Amino acid sequence: MKTPTPVPHWPVTRQCLPWIFAIAVGVSAPWVLIAFDSGFYISLLSKMLILGLAACSLNFILGYGGLISFGHAAYLGAGAYTTAMLMGAGVTNAWACLGASIAVSGGLALLIGLVSLRTRGVYFIMITLAFAQMMFYLINSIKSFGGDEGINLAQRFTLGLGEHLKKDLQFYWLVLFTVCASLFLMNRLLRSKFGRVLQALKDDDTRVESIGINAFQYKLVAFTLSAMLAGLAGALLVNQQKYVGPNVLHWMESGLLMIMVILGGVGTLSCGIWGAITLLGLETILAQYTTHGAFYVGWFLLSVVLLTPQGLSGLWAKASASLRLKPGPPPQAQTPKKGSP
Repeated sequence: MKTPTPVPHWPVTRQCLPWIFAIAVGVSAPWVLIAFDSGFYISLLSKMLILGLAACSLNFILGYGGLISFGHAAYLGAGAYTTAMLMGAGVTNAWACLGASIAVSGGLALLIGLVSLRTRGVYFIMITLAFAQMMFYLINSIKSFGGDEGINLAQRFTLGLGEHLKKDLQFYWLVLFTVCASLFLMNRLLRSKFGRVLQALKDDDTRVESIGINAFQYKLVAFTLSAMLAGLAGALLVNQQKYVGPNVLHWMESGLLMIMVILGGVGTLSCGIWGAITLLGLETILAQYTTHGAFYVGWFLLSVVLLTPQGLSGLWAKASASLRLKPGPPPQAQTPKKGSP
């Protein structure tokens, strides 16, 4: 009886290596900053991860569904204001605030999606932008939401175990866990039947509808799930900076999220994280040396778009391909000598 050849486990490990490396960097980063007496940057790391999560939520419909939404900041702001209002009313439990922010952002996206998803192309872009700007002016004009001055928080929310989230380091662990869990769930969803249908809709929704699949329902569910993830990021953002203002709903915030997605690489699961880290990190470094940091950031973005259209993920793919071991030349057959049998 022939013994079955064991299946090699190296390809699976190789796919997991970037994730293991990224998590290891995320866990060790605050300790490295503390060792170099730069613990104040831990709050910046939290902001990078939070905005990266919001950008990943945009990439969920942009990179995998082909829906170019220019009003995604509306759901980020909805989640932030929901948590701020609850905490202002005395509700400081993290699970209640996060759940309410996710529900409000999802409900808002459901209503907006019922209208906007009936359009396509540039019309979809403009109608999502219009809804976001309507929310911006609405929040800006309501005094109970703080008006143009926004809302300040006296403290961060708690996990029901005490006031241990006051410190930036403890809050960073919560943010890191939330981002990792969200990316894992998003990865599982994209590998499911729903994710395959969503990516097929990006290529040709007419052909998908021809085989009996309701494209509108799938797009609406994806649109709602994306907004719920953005609402989660908004709830974390307002706690990170202990403040929320109407600018979080402005179209420029939506543009910032889209830049992060493009910079990281559209259609890559974690592109928003790498885009946010690169963009905010570059702005922070340049601010220490020049007052014209935005000028150099613009040139950097231009060079990335022109040289690597796939974003930073394209550079990673090229680097990985160059490091692969190339097989050696096949052995050449020996020419038999004269007189040999």
